[in-house]
Amino acid sequence: MGLGKEGIDSFLFLRKIRAAGGWRPKKVLGVGDKLEIKNLKSKVKNLIKKSKNIKLHFGKNYLKALKDYDLIIKSPGIPIHLPEIERAQKKGKITSQTEIFFENCPAKIIGITGTKGKGTTAQLIYEILKQKGLKVHLIGNMGKPALSYLLQARANDIFVYELSSHQLCNLKKSPHIAVILNIFPDHLDYFQNFKEYVKTKENIAKYQGKEDYLIFNSEDKIVRKIAKKSKAKKNPFNRKLENSFKNLSSKINTQNIAAAFLVGKLFRVSKAELKKAVKKFKSMPHRLELVGNYQSREFYNDSASTIPESTIFALDILGNKVQTLILGGSDKKLDFKNLAQKIIKSKVKTLILFPPTGKKIWQEIEKISRLNLPKPFFVNPVRNQKSSNGVNNMKEVVRLAYQYTQKRKICLLSPASASFGIFKDYKERGNLFKKFVKLYAKKFSV
Repeated sequence: MGLGKEGIDSFLFLRKIRAAGGWRPKKVLGVGDKLEIKNLKSKVKNLIKKSKNIKLHFGKNYLKALKDYDLIIKSPGIPIHLPEIERAQKKGKITSQTEIFFENCPAKIIGITGTKGKGTTAQLIYEILKQKGLKVHLIGNMGKPALSYLLQARANDIFVYELSSHQLCNLKKSPHIAVILNIFPDHLDYFQNFKEYVKTKENIAKYQGKEDYLIFNSEDKIVRKIAKKSKAKKNPFNRKLENSFKNLSSKINTQNIAAAFLVGKLFRVSKAELKKAVKKFKSMPHRLELVGNYQSREFYNDSASTIPESTIFALDILGNKVQTLILGGSDKKLDFKNLAQKIIKSKVKTLILFPPTGKKIWQEIEKISRLNLPKPFFVNPVRNQKSSNGVNNMKEVVRLAYQYTQKRKICLLSPASASFGIFKDYKERGNLFKKFVKLYAKKFSV
């Protein structure tokens, strides 16, 4: 159910099992998505058309078919509170790629979650263990989908699995090593409330036993509460440990390094080996990524910043040189009060805001500020204009950025919001920003 990256992988996995004669008696395999077949990507469309003996359920009424199936592998992005999903869930019909992998994988799993930083931490753990010569694989949001590995997985493999709240949803088995970095309000457009979001995050440690390990941020109050309930061996990290890595890298948050260090220790990775891996670590795209210095202005792409806390972190790292800040996007029902306070105290002079959250951020700034702040630029998306660049107005954003960012200052794209509605995802948003920054560098007259 759902034919994105993970859904296609689940379909290929099931098809492979069926072809090998793994289903006796013969079972019915169906695929469904809210998009009509004609609107699918050509690669997916061709795969579906070439596949034999499958039932198709496409278009706005695709959920009606759920009642006819015994087992439903739901893709993470499909909302959990749709009536048809809730009914199927009550009957125990819903599972996920993550749940299938956890139930059947013979190897060690290192699961990493947190509202921010989990991708970087997962990548860093992977690099450290790979450098150690271990047979390690990066899966989940950062790497390949999990089921593409399951049939070949062996006991001496190690899987580093970045786990979002969507993937942890309804999970009934926890990883051998669980890492919890932090928990802030997020995805409140998907979950009923923050309490439900936290409860979902708890699944990473909830089913751990005495032989398992929990690495957690002891300075995060919510994370501390989750750790208290866990039966696993506990390895906390705190600001003191983080500070010991302060001068190690300007690219990686010290919280991520501290968590990776504790995981590394379980595999006998020395501090010297960790430092070597950190120095070799390449910054991940769309996470405080330096696009370059153009027309004596620095441009940073932090499009993966989809919550206020990560934008606050970006402003802390880059400091007073940030003069132009690009914010806003789709609404996840988050609170922007702390971000507004941070912006007021910063040296930011120009705000360029995407709807609808751009307006919410500005309203928070007006509410708490007595300063005579310059009015921001509200950039509306270009409606009904489809092109190879997607539906957006990033071109106008970058033009304004060049115009209002002074020499030797920074323009930062750190939206504090998701991208949907204007862009396909945060990657498209970041890539378009980079594209137009480089394009305008040739055209903009100093």
